[in-house]
Amino acid sequence: MKKDIHVVGAVIIKNGKILCAQRGSKSTLPLKWEFPGGKIEENESPNDALKREINEEFKCGISIGEQVEHTVYDYDFGTVHLTTYYCSLHSGEPVLTEHERIEWLPPSELSSLDWAPADIPAIDQIEKDSDKIMEGGG
Repeated sequence: MKKDIHVVGAVIIKNGKILCAQRGSKSTLPLKWEFPGGKIEENESPNDALKREINEEFKCGISIGEQVEHTVYDYDFGTVHLTTYYCSLHSGEPVLTEHERIEWLPPSELSSLDWAPADIPAIDQIEKDSDKIMEGGG
């Protein structure tokens, strides 16, 4: 039986654009794009996990808003349960520590990147919400 992996992702919005992060060349799913985040540790809430992961990986703080999407995707290494949330920066600016690159893209350009499969349903939802995002909401 495959391992269940519970992860959270941050759809960080700034000036109508969304932070996209490219995974490292030596990581699982090398060079795929994703919404930054990571695994939920034992006895950790999804919100706490997301704040911790963004602080660890990007050295900045976020405020977490409403849920974007929940996706279950079967990879060869396990079943990923990904919950994404709209977020905003409240301290600092993202700094690369683990990822190859970051890009700030408007919702209409997200699908131009080569995304990890579990992130794609969130992109579809973000495109539907794009008017709200462009107004600074989310």
